[in-house]
Amino acid sequence: MKQHEAYTVIFPGTFDPITNGHIDLIERASKLYSNVVVAVAENTRKGPAFSLAIRVGLAKEVLTHCDNVEVEGFNILLADFARQKKAKAIIRGLRAVSDFEYEFQLANMNRRLAADIESLFLIPSEKYSFLSSSMVNEVASLGGDISTFVPTVVEQMLKEKFKK
Repeated sequence: MKQHEAYTVIFPGTFDPITNGHIDLIERASKLYSNVVVAVAENTRKGPAFSLAIRVGLAKEVLTHCDNVEVEGFNILLADFARQKKAKAIIRGLRAVSDFEYEFQLANMNRRLAADIESLFLIPSEKYSFLSSSMVNEVASLGGDISTFVPTVVEQMLKEKFKK
């Protein structure tokens, strides 16, 4: 597939933790666009399991194989961050119909805040269509096997966090 020339896109999220589903979408976006910025939101309202610095570090570590992907933390409006990065689009993942309403609202809000930045939606591979960070955290906290859901380094961090 041909990449669009010099297009930067933002792939935002809390990434608490980054999952194989996230990585699937990021890899696919990196084949379509010349520069993908994985924007890790501080989002303290969600009460993340890991600090922003740890989430950024994990994302950087598991995405080193993607030459045109950079990872950066942010704590401002996404529309403002996207403008700072001169992004043409914000990419979001849609796992199921239940995601659509929330993502539709976000896309419309972002359109009001930054009309020149498009929202694009990618659907994950079917093997990841059920996967969410919150599910991974819950399974990990109860001692379940998360090895097929996250990279090894993330699995180890979660095991350490939830060690009983």
